[in-house]
Amino acid sequence: MILEVITPDELLYKGNVSQVILPGLDGSFGILNSHAPLISALAKGNVRIDQNVSENNDKKVYNGKLNKEFITENQFSFEIKGGVVEVIDNKILVLAE
Repeated sequence: MILEVITPDELLYKGNVSQVILPGLDGSFGILNSHAPLISALAKGNVRIDQNVSENNDKKVYNGKLNKEFITENQFSFEIKGGVVEVIDNKILVLAE
């Protein structure tokens, strides 16, 4: 799956992931490969990314801020203030504050 996390200021992350845990308004929820289409509001909280490090290294390197910081990590997390997520056809788009 491809995950893209965008803030009003920058591309925060773009890469191949195996799982994403997001802070929903009613609690955290996870997104795995072949997830049903979804649009949801996000609350303040932690986003946890399980990235496919080998697949990210074999393909195009993206210029997201967190791509450079966590390029060799299998799993990492960061905090958002809220936002919206859209999932469709194994692409996850997070518009975060």
